[in-house]
Formats: sequence, structure tokens, C-alpha cells
Amino acid sequence: MTLLNSAVSAAMLAFVVSSMLAVGVSLTVGQVVAPLRNGRVVSLALLANFVLMPLGAILVARLLWLDEPLRVALLLLGTAAGAPFLPKLAGIAKGDLAFAVGLMVLLMVATVGYMPLVLPRLLNGVSVDATQIARSLVLLMLLPLALGLGVKARHEVTAERMRPLLDRTSSVSLALLTLLILTVNVNNLIGLFGTRGVLASVLFLCWGAGIGWLLGGPVSDIRGVMALGTAQRNIAAALVVGGQNFTDPKVVVMVVVVAIVGLLLLFPLARALAVRGEERGR
Repeated sequence: MTLLNSAVSAAMLAFVVSSMLAVGVSLTVGQVVAPLRNGRVVSLALLANFVLMPLGAILVARLLWLDEPLRVALLLLGTAAGAPFLPKLAGIAKGDLAFAVGLMVLLMVATVGYMPLVLPRLLNGVSVDATQIARSLVLLMLLPLALGLGVKARHEVTAERMRPLLDRTSSVSLALLTLLILTVNVNNLIGLFGTRGVLASVLFLCWGAGIGWLLGGPVSDIRGVMALGTAQRNIAAALVVGGQNFTDPKVVVMVVVVAIVGLLLLFPLARALAVRGEERGR
């Protein structure tokens, strides 16, 4: 099992770094920043991710009478936004990739300041180390993204040559990561049946996708990215906080289960959005 856990960590590292590099060599800094100049869209994205998602976590937990560890896990996820999967999901959905990257960076940065401020007020006895969360996000996501953007800006031909390899590496590592996560956590997933944890995960993610879609505005490329970006939570940040502050293993297990359910629901949703976009374009 230790070997499998190490393989999960390696696959996660390969996916996150390769996907951030791939996005970086595909876009310019101007393309990433431009969508974030729309104050209305940015405000709605912050509202969806940092007000309505925590509210959704509370509502789902109360509706299903979840046990305390599962309720805590949903609240952690409700306050943790900016997932590294978003650019990949946006690419599959044929959404606005530049907006997806800009939104991801915005939500990641906001999460680092938001979680330490809000979680102690929602959960008694919780202390959040913003520095540790920021360090992992900067090293694994923002630094590779900045490196890719730098290569694109200075060596465009090299960037074009790197892009297909990085895209393949990202896709293969994601498929491997999904398989490994399912293999390692199959017992944990089965163990949550009867606790309403899986149902809570589905409802929580559907709430996020619905909120993002409703607040995404009239442009389909933006709306799809908002739906995917609001539903997909920052699992890494939630795991860091959950592992530091709670001794009950069900908290971390529930976070992992939401991650698995997210993979199983959001990638088909992204493909459905791509098909919908193609049909509208005909």
C-alpha cells in the first residue's frame, strides 16, 4: 500500500506540473490576465466559490444529517477553491482556456487568505497554516505555470514543440492518477456507503456546477468554465488543513471521496459541454 500511495503522489506531481507547463506554453500573460479585467465576472466567481460553496456544504450536511467528520470535510472543501484540474477540464469542454487559467490562479491566491480567516469561525479549534498551503500551491502550480509562460514569451518555437509532449504527459498521468486513486481508496469508498457520504459528495458537486452555470453569464465558453471551476474544489488545500487539524481519519477519507466523485462526474460533464458547444456552433 505504501508503494501505491507513493505512486499516487508521483502521478499527482506529474499531472499538476505537466498540465501547468502545458497551459503556460499555450498562452501569453496578456491572455491570462485579460478575462480577469471583467469585474462583474470576477465578483460572481468569488461569490460562487467563497460564499455559496461554503453555504452549500452547510446545507448538504444538514439535509443529510451527516456525521461530524463528514460535515467538517465538506466545509473544508467549501472554502478551498482553485483546483489544478480546471485547465484540463476547460480544454475537454472546449471552454475559454485563458479564463480558466486566470480563474484558477485567482481562486488559488484567494484560498490562501480565505481559509485561515474563515475556517476558525466555522469550525471550533481549527488553526490553518496559510504559509504551508501557499508553499505547495506556489511550488507545484504557480511556478510551473510561470515557467511555461516565460518560455512562450521568449522562445515561441520551443513552446510549440513542447506543447504536444506536455499535453500527452498530462493526459497519461491523469488517467494513471484516476486509476491509482480508485485502487488505493476502494475500501474507504465502500466504507462510506451507508453514511450518505457519497450522496453528499454528488449533491455538493452538483450544487457547485449549478451555481457556477447560473452565475457564469450569457457567454457559453465562460459559463462552462465557471460551472466546472466552482464544482471542482482544491483537494490539496483541503487535505493539508484536514491532515493538520483533525485526528479522525474520516475527515481526510471524505475529502478523498469527494475528489474521486469529482473525477467521475466532472470529466463527463466537460465532454457534454463540448458536445453542446459543437451542436450550438452548427
